Amino acid sequence: MLTNFVNYCKLSYNELVHKTTWPTAKQLTSQAMLVFNASILIALVVFAMDQFFSLVMQFIYPH
Repeated sequence: MLTNFVNYCKLSYNELVHKTTWPTAKQLTSQAMLVFNASILIALVVFAMDQFFSLVMQFIYPH
């Protein structure tokens, strides 16, 4: 059982070091900015929807 685990660790290490293609710093920065911008856009849309429905509810149920 221990030899299976050790073999698994060796194979995993070999794949991560020699067979995996890692993104460059430029690609990583570009993708991170894309995710950041999309998150901001979605947050703004949700905020606008919340404000709109809040106004609708205040119109339907005035204080």
